[in-house]
Amino acid sequence: MMSHENYDPCFPDQPVVDLYIPVWANLPAFRSKPAFIWANDAGPTSYSSLTYGELNSSIHIISCKLLSSLKKTDTVVVLCSPGLELVEIIFGCQRAGLLSVPIVPPHPSFSNENYHHLIRVLSQTNPKAAIAHSSYIAKVQKYLSSPSHNKRLAELLKGLHWIPTDALKRAEPKDLKLVKSGGSYDGCKADEVYLIQYTSGATAIPKPVLVTAGSAAHNVRVARKAYDLHPQSMIVSWLPQYHDCGLMFLLLTVVSGATSVLTSPTTFVTRPRIWLELITEFRATCTPVPSFALPLAVKRGGVNEGMSSINLSGMKNLIIINEPIYKASIDEFLVWFTPFGLNPSSISPSYGLAENCTFVSTAWRASFPDGLPSHKKLLPSARLANSYAQDYEEEEIDIMVVDEESHEPVEDGVEGEIWVSSPSNASGYLGHPSLTREVFHGRLRNRVGRCFVRTGDRGVVIGEERYLYVMGRSSDIIRTEKGQEIHPHYIETSAYNCSSNLLRGGCLAAFKIGRTIALVAEMRRHESDVSVLRRLCENIREVLEQEKVEIDLVVLVKSGSVPKTTSGKIQRWAAKSYLMEGKMRIIMKMEFGIYGNVSSSSMPRIGSDDKRGAVDGEKKAVLSFASNAQARPSLLSLL
Repeated sequence: MMSHENYDPCFPDQPVVDLYIPVWANLPAFRSKPAFIWANDAGPTSYSSLTYGELNSSIHIISCKLLSSLKKTDTVVVLCSPGLELVEIIFGCQRAGLLSVPIVPPHPSFSNENYHHLIRVLSQTNPKAAIAHSSYIAKVQKYLSSPSHNKRLAELLKGLHWIPTDALKRAEPKDLKLVKSGGSYDGCKADEVYLIQYTSGATAIPKPVLVTAGSAAHNVRVARKAYDLHPQSMIVSWLPQYHDCGLMFLLLTVVSGATSVLTSPTTFVTRPRIWLELITEFRATCTPVPSFALPLAVKRGGVNEGMSSINLSGMKNLIIINEPIYKASIDEFLVWFTPFGLNPSSISPSYGLAENCTFVSTAWRASFPDGLPSHKKLLPSARLANSYAQDYEEEEIDIMVVDEESHEPVEDGVEGEIWVSSPSNASGYLGHPSLTREVFHGRLRNRVGRCFVRTGDRGVVIGEERYLYVMGRSSDIIRTEKGQEIHPHYIETSAYNCSSNLLRGGCLAAFKIGRTIALVAEMRRHESDVSVLRRLCENIREVLEQEKVEIDLVVLVKSGSVPKTTSGKIQRWAAKSYLMEGKMRIIMKMEFGIYGNVSSSSMPRIGSDDKRGAVDGEKKAVLSFASNAQARPSLLSLL
């Protein structure tokens, strides 16, 4: 193991992340050290790696090749599958001074209407070129020659200059310009936008966030200090590399001089045990995962199949990246994996969002003898005590909980909107000036000072240590006729816990339609017994009544019907839209009236245009259902 006794955690302090790479590549101890390792699900021989020296050379070749057909500041969309090649291209675009837009490449057949996000991206960002593998480009060209192509998509695709990835990595003397020692840096400067990353789409249609190279560098420097990462750190990640946390950990690896072992989200979904195996084999010290991955690892991680080879004792930061973070799921994971060396103090609940590059905060500390507290079943994602503020003072980060109407800070113990002010704040949304002013230029009432990003997340500060709990999203809050404010994840979690043998975890969506509180839940398997389905709906209602929540409509749907983001977050707004437009694959729906009357319908009796009134008080909400419509599942819809 390489010693880092002479490593100063504040050095090298570079204005952009790309400038760290040649620093490491020119140090003998780092030149041959792996920066990134790619793991397929085919055993130990399937690993491939990029050393810091190889990464620096490859990035230089790619940037020179790109500039042979493009000019600085041009926008380029990156349509590459996860892997080392994607890592090289992301850094290569920055060194070339290009504005990159990496997105999940839709299947080039563009069937099942999987091209909507691509049309959005191409229309909004107006790229000059697209980077993709030559085989992908060939399939796109085949699609364009098809008479059945979508006209709008075809028009956008034909306007692109297509650049094959295999051509970018072929070094040709005429394309290469030797870098002079000590010469000026010609890539993206700190104040230049180098990346457009789209929001996840958890609360609304994904929006393009403008990220400068300097704000990204600041963000990962803050994260490096928060998680105490250094050259001996070994990171394992299967997160999508296109945006948010998956992309941040590529940058965080380089800033720390660490090594990252990467694999794809689909590999993890297919075989969750690979995550545990990679942690074991590479003695990983850090891994970021969404909270839903923990119960998945318990159920499908091979716990009952003999785990003598699993060793999690090296783990220092098991970073939980999405909110809300339920204490029960963490406790269950610890019960299963503490016998395999997992230290409970490694749990690092964290908070972030695309509008702040990604990272905002973590509640983790190198040592907390009493463990993390909880509030309303949740773990905290930050600590805003004085000691915490001192830690972050030099980074100029400020987190506040603010009343959404008055724009004044709320007292501890009162829920409000989380506001964040930091040099990590992104520049705004591309093509949305009004929304940019509203979200990125929040100001406290009657105070002169910095601008805040309004996160749209609800939070509360609790206790003397001032732990911050992320309670949910403001736009998802369900407000009842009695004045209650309910975060829908509490409804979803309670419903799942009462019938976990029949329902799929993380695949329930609660929302309000008019005055009707509705819950859509995916079934784990096909169930044709109407009495079982009816009893399931009734059980859900009874459990929620105990929680003082009156549910009006329960809809049981087939697997893959509830829409999610690529990181597995429920899109409640989309689920509501699908339900109202008849795009859910319904098995049964049950409506509960205020006088206790119940109407139910099972799949065999539902037509393609079944319309029934869901009675709630004096108002009727008329819903349309379609039992045979095709849902549009996301990449991780199998979770």
